[in-house]
Amino acid sequence: MSSTTNERDTAREPAPPLNTVAFARWIWRQLTSMRTALSLLLLLAIAAVPGSLVPQRGVDARAVEAYLADHPTSGPILDSLGMFSVYTSPWFSGIYLLLMVSLVGCIVPRTQVYAKALRARPPKVPRRLERLPASSSFETSSDVDDVIAAARQALGRARVDVVERDGSHELSAEKGYLREAGNLVFHISIVVVLVGVAASALLGYRGAAIVTEGDRFSNVLTQYDEFTSGALFDREELPPFSLQLDDFAAKFQVDGPQRGAPRSFEATGSVSRGVDGADEPYSIRVNHPLNVDGSSVYLVGQGYAPVIRVTDPDGTVVFDEAVPFLPADPSYTSNGVVKVSEAEPEQLGLQGFFLPTFVVGDTGATRSAFPDALQPILGLFVWHGDLGLDEGVPQSVYVLDKTNMEQYMTGDKGYRVSLQPGQSQVLPDGNTIEFVDLRQFARFQIASAPFVQVPLFGISIGVLGLIASLAVKPRRTWIRIRREGSRTVVTVAVLDRVPRVDLPADLDRFMERFRSRLGDVTPAHDDEKAT
Repeated sequence: MSSTTNERDTAREPAPPLNTVAFARWIWRQLTSMRTALSLLLLLAIAAVPGSLVPQRGVDARAVEAYLADHPTSGPILDSLGMFSVYTSPWFSGIYLLLMVSLVGCIVPRTQVYAKALRARPPKVPRRLERLPASSSFETSSDVDDVIAAARQALGRARVDVVERDGSHELSAEKGYLREAGNLVFHISIVVVLVGVAASALLGYRGAAIVTEGDRFSNVLTQYDEFTSGALFDREELPPFSLQLDDFAAKFQVDGPQRGAPRSFEATGSVSRGVDGADEPYSIRVNHPLNVDGSSVYLVGQGYAPVIRVTDPDGTVVFDEAVPFLPADPSYTSNGVVKVSEAEPEQLGLQGFFLPTFVVGDTGATRSAFPDALQPILGLFVWHGDLGLDEGVPQSVYVLDKTNMEQYMTGDKGYRVSLQPGQSQVLPDGNTIEFVDLRQFARFQIASAPFVQVPLFGISIGVLGLIASLAVKPRRTWIRIRREGSRTVVTVAVLDRVPRVDLPADLDRFMERFRSRLGDVTPAHDDEKAT
């Protein structure tokens, strides 16, 4: 009784704690298990979802600013969690690195095991072949050597090993090694894709710039509206080129249920490659970028840029520029800001909207009815005071800082400027604003992604490896040949390392090939068996 009690007490004793080395080994085994790799791959896919739902600073910083302005409560919370820079956030990078380490830790030992299996002999023939899931036997008058030769021919490219044991010749064959090779290639291809994406992100850059018709863009940092680069990219090594935007053509659906839908966008002009390169014509359309010295120039957006001129009471022109107004909806209702720092007696700030085809609704409010500029109108509200441009703090050209400014009023409503092309209006301070002309602008994204072909190569090879791992059947075939008097008795069994329902049918086909190479074949006394 006491002995039983002591055994129970011993069984209840907790396992001794792991030391540091043993605990580190346990952590490494958990990290490099296939289950962990698959979990991390799924987690990486889930972590990438916010990047497609929330605007990203690296893609459209203006959209991020608009989101923060429209969501004053949730926006800062999402920003603190890195949701506006998902793919460069610490938590996404952590998952990325853990997945790469886990995959490498899985692949290296499996490759070693696979290499050892390639050099090893096929497994020995089991003693009781008839107990295997699919087996068959027959007798023939052919001698043992002829049967072995026929078996080798029927097995084809399978690795064959022949041994003699207990008076019988036993033939072991194994094929389907490409299945594991395909599996390894698939996992290696994932690592190749991860390395290629990481290299492109670390060594590449991406920026965006708005260029108005008649203006020129030079590939220098100061001309970008937005710019991000990898940690290993030297910003001083931007390839030297410049492009002139001569014309932008936009076409929209004019009738039917899809009226107003965009049909084609095309930017044309000239590009100069290098410091002293000659101008060459170019044409950029959506999904048809311009490639210049390893950089690609994509057309990602467009809009309207009214040419606005401001003249002071003395007749001096203090502002004369095309000002881009950013589209806010599919009908190209656009918002913009005009900053006139040279105005007298005080600086002027104008904020408002542009409607390419304005109509007056039933409530008297104006709206845009079509994205093409068929009946454009410009509406602005006017502030006067200090724009804050001399304080040394960077400002967005699309945001008006009204901290030290006061709005001109008409009664209890803001003073409003409403102009169509060619019209002008005198402001309360005596300055005159004129809507001179209407131009279009193109928003270009300039990007360089070295090794961009590496992920594509990895995906292509990975697909081939996956097909091989799914299509190849890893199969072991055993044949026992023994001589009984004037007859040779042959017993055959097959076994798949992956369970398959068509195993008996495959055995039947193999037996037909095997028997066709022999003469005088009859069923064995225990008859044919296949289950």
